[in-house]
Amino acid sequence: MTTARTRPEEAFLEQSRTILGWLQRLPAETFERPTVLPAWTVRQLIGHLVLVHAGLAASLDQPTTDTALPIHEFVTRYRRDVETITAATLEASAGLSGPDVVAQLESTIDDLAGRLEAGVRLAQVIMTRRGPTTVEDYLATRIVELVVHTDDLNRSVPETPPAPLHRSALARCTRTLAAILSRQRPGRSVEVRVPPYAAVQCAIGDPGPTHTRGTPPNVVETDPLTFLRLATGRVAWADAVVGGSIHASGLRANLAPVLPLLS
Repeated sequence: MTTARTRPEEAFLEQSRTILGWLQRLPAETFERPTVLPAWTVRQLIGHLVLVHAGLAASLDQPTTDTALPIHEFVTRYRRDVETITAATLEASAGLSGPDVVAQLESTIDDLAGRLEAGVRLAQVIMTRRGPTTVEDYLATRIVELVVHTDDLNRSVPETPPAPLHRSALARCTRTLAAILSRQRPGRSVEVRVPPYAAVQCAIGDPGPTHTRGTPPNVVETDPLTFLRLATGRVAWADAVVGGSIHASGLRANLAPVLPLLS
């Protein structure tokens, strides 16, 4: 299935079912292991994935006439509500075993799939816990959550073969984050390239020189997985540079002042 032909809801469900299958094969003792996210176990992170899917399902039932927030503004509300999100995550898996939470995730995915596969209108504005947004933009943020938490789980259980990150989901995740960067930091002084999925221009600090043609004076290039980790605060800019996963050229080719985009 090619990325160009995959609708966002299809990309979301494909990645959902993949991480579900991976979780179902984990040994029982793995679920109480700490993850790469501070204070969250594998079991609790799965509880968070239950909330991601249940929240989308609930919001699809809440169409609204309110004006949708632009996605680059909408995502800032997650940082505002981080304590509420953390509390809900811990509650979602409280008193349940790891396999119990996985079974709950399976049920939630199945219920949501029925809704999505019946057809959704991507332009419809819906009300979510963070405010009004379109179905398309909310799906975009859910895909980002799903991809980043798949990566979190892979890094938390490194001895297990990793859950695949499907091209359709990773491509949409990369393009969403790149678009958020360019809209939160409008300008044309720095070009950010994340081949093969995205290339955007933005401004870091003061607007600086505007690039109009030829080779840009300031270029940042990295791979999709590194860009995802930078954008969500999983890795620091300096560490990624030292590790060789970022190529930066030009005096302004430094995204550290604007990272993370989401946290």
